Amino acid sequence: MPLTAITYDIRPGCEEEVGRIFAEFRRVRGPAVPGEDGQEAGRVLSTAVFIRDAVMVRVIEYEGDLEAIARHMAGQPGVREVERKLKPFLSAPRDTDTAEGFIATFRRSQMRCLTHLSVRDPG
Repeated sequence: MPLTAITYDIRPGCEEEVGRIFAEFRRVRGPAVPGEDGQEAGRVLSTAVFIRDAVMVRVIEYEGDLEAIARHMAGQPGVREVERKLKPFLSAPRDTDTAEGFIATFRRSQMRCLTHLSVRDPG
């Protein structure tokens, strides 16, 4: 399954506060991601958040169309709430108040995957 990673620039020393924000995160009801035509365009299989000093990374394991997944995440109440709560702890502002801003920030914040090895891959 593909992975993507999104970076956040966090103010140093805020790790505990940021951890509390994610401890209260509300998951979406299901993994299915609808496309523009209403049909399933992908699925969010898992997410994980890592933090050290001034860098936080959100890793997303998914299937399907990553653009549809970003659009879907932009409208999720839990994701919007986390983005709102993170604002005071960011060292660089993120324009995530609108779906368009969220998607643009998602793209800019993506890390390039250098390698991904999995036991699920035929070897």
